[in-house]
Parts: sequence; structure tokens; C-alpha cells
Amino acid sequence: MSATVIQTLLDKTKNFSLDETLVFLATEFPGKVIFSTSFGQEDQVITDFIAKSNTDITIFTLDTGRLFQETYDVFHKTLKKYKRPIEVYFPEATAVENLLKEKGPNSFYDSVENRKECCFIRKVVPLRKALAGNSVWITGLRAEQSENRQDLNLFEYDGGFEIIKFNPLLKWSLEEVETYLSENNVPQNALHKQGFVSIGCAPCTRAIFPGEDIRAGRWWWESSHKECGLHSAKKE
Repeated sequence: MSATVIQTLLDKTKNFSLDETLVFLATEFPGKVIFSTSFGQEDQVITDFIAKSNTDITIFTLDTGRLFQETYDVFHKTLKKYKRPIEVYFPEATAVENLLKEKGPNSFYDSVENRKECCFIRKVVPLRKALAGNSVWITGLRAEQSENRQDLNLFEYDGGFEIIKFNPLLKWSLEEVETYLSENNVPQNALHKQGFVSIGCAPCTRAIFPGEDIRAGRWWWESSHKECGLHSAKKE
């Protein structure tokens, strides 16, 4: 069933612009289209498109409790510019309290397993709560961000979260993203000008060096697939 739905969406929107696709989705799935933003460059492009399309698409973010101040700054600027509400989801307090009590505040540096446990508590669980009851999840994923994202499609079914995923910027280059942000005067995280490309939690993100992979600054102390679980669920 999911494969049929995905193919239908691909067929119906194959000649649509991004704006037209957003309007189509909001009409096709009224009140059940949701966009997750971390206020990175890609997400800011999509926020701008959603605001201009004036569609009934819910925008939300995950506040892990370990974000950079610069991320909160662009969050605030985004609210002021677009005057659209952004829903916020926090991790469960008891789960965070137990993690810190048992393993301390920096357990994620000790092992990949510990890091994934922290990501699960602070990001995956709140995301499940945010996505519940919705039909389409819009993301800012781009194929060139990592090898893990090379085989993604514009529309796909995420079996882990049981939701249709729409990746509108999949084929965009970083240069195209930066050009759009500049030409449309879209608020940006100040860290981008300091070498931060992919920005997550403060303890887990650093600037990248010239020639390094885009995701090298995320969980920089480990050699893993550089995913936290939000976009690595098994696809069906």
C-alpha cells in the first residue's frame, strides 16, 4: 500500500514546483502535513517557502536542552520575520534526569551506544510524539549531505515512523541553498559563517575544516554513519 501511495504522489507532483507541491500536499492531507526544523540552512529555505505559500502546514522543532545559543537566536528571528507559530517538543524530563544520574552529562563521548542513547532520549522520542497522527513529514534532507542520503527519493515511506516523508531539497546543492537564503533575506544561524555546516547539539557539533565532509563536524570524536536516528529508520 505504501509503495502505491508514494508512486501516486511522485506521478501527481512530477511537474510541480516546490510551492505547488506544498499547496498540493496541504490540500491532499488537510491538517496532517508537518515540517521539522532545526533552523539549519536547508530548513530555513523550507520555512520561507511554507510561509510564502500560506498553507496549513505545521512547523515544529525539537529542543534537546543542549542547543547553541545561536540556534535560539535564529529561532527567535524566524518567529519575528514570518509571524507563524513553531511548535516545540522537549525530551521527557524523567528520562533525561535518569540518564544524567546514571551516566553523567557527557556520557555520549564514551561510546557510540551511549551517544545513540542520548540522541534517542533527546530527539527520537520527542520526534515520535510530534509525528503522531500526521500523514506527511517534510524534511530538509539533501542527497549530498552524506553517503547515507544518496539513495533517498523525493517521496518515500518511512517505516520506522510510519509516515510519508517529503524531501523537497533533495537535489539542491549547498550553493543553491545559500543563494536562496541570501536573495530572500532569510534568517540564518550565525555559526554558518564560522565553519559550522551541520548544526546540532552544542557538545556534539564543531566547525569543519577545508576539504572535510559536510557531516564531519557532527559527533566528530567517533567514526560512525553520523546519524542520530531521526532519518535512519528502516524504509519500507
